[in-house]
Amino acid sequence: MNTPIYQLFVYGSLRSGFRNPAYQYLTRYFHLLGEAVVKGKFFDNGNYPVAVPTSEEHFITGELYVLNNPDEFNWALAQLDDYEGLNVESGEHPLYKREMVNVFQQGQPSEAWIYWFNGDTAHMNEIDTGDVLKYLQEKNKP
Repeated sequence: MNTPIYQLFVYGSLRSGFRNPAYQYLTRYFHLLGEAVVKGKFFDNGNYPVAVPTSEEHFITGELYVLNNPDEFNWALAQLDDYEGLNVESGEHPLYKREMVNVFQQGQPSEAWIYWFNGDTAHMNEIDTGDVLKYLQEKNKP
């Protein structure tokens, strides 16, 4: 029997440093375990950075959260799916997809849910830094 995964890895607008209104929702259902990394790459789509998985030894930095109450798993993830644009009208393409990922916190592996960009990155510039917060701070410097 598969053990349910109640962890969530966030790397963008849901990180604590963004103070996005949706972060308040996240912290109602999840609590922060700390900084972590996953194999992935960032790209600049013009409006905001997006992340995609990679098999290369390239990591992105984010935060690892765990669900406070496993009984609220379906509700909590459904709300995040809605925020991340997974629930679309017929004929529309979801902006993100939710998948399981290997996450590393202080070198220790575990599994978590992640929202990957669900589009083509071929026309986007790759972001060298593996940290969205650092990238945006550099990009927005006067």
